Amino acid sequence: MKERHIRLKAIKRIIRNNRVSSQEALLGYLQEEGFNVTQATLSRDLKLLKVGKVSQGENGYYYTLPGEEERKESERGYIQDFQRGYVSIEFSGNVGVVRTLSGHADSVALALDNMNMEEILGTIAGDDTVMLVLREGVTGEEFLTKLREKIPDLEE
Repeated sequence: MKERHIRLKAIKRIIRNNRVSSQEALLGYLQEEGFNVTQATLSRDLKLLKVGKVSQGENGYYYTLPGEEERKESERGYIQDFQRGYVSIEFSGNVGVVRTLSGHADSVALALDNMNMEEILGTIAGDDTVMLVLREGVTGEEFLTKLREKIPDLEE
């Protein structure tokens, strides 16, 4: 049962982070992560997760999770909040200090907390500073690379 729970989390993460258009492609992603799963099991998992397909025009369809479009819209709002208050970021080990405009640290921390980034362990906000703690083994540069995927014009 534990492996199933872990596999379901992996499926959700893969679908969120990639345009997966077939079960074969999804099986490939899962195998890359070390899951040995049959197509029948994957089909049951997709049904359990209520995964749907969304048209991407002439390029066919891709898998999406329930409420995913609303989540993406919400994430865009958080990104805008982050950009409004962000000034700079600096790391020492797995701890980052995010400088913000005065009074914006709460909204920047909330934005970071809600961007669904696995690298983040947690945040603490003051008035113009956010302490950002990354998960063990994640470097500041790795985090910034992922953050730039969401916010391409991010300055350090």
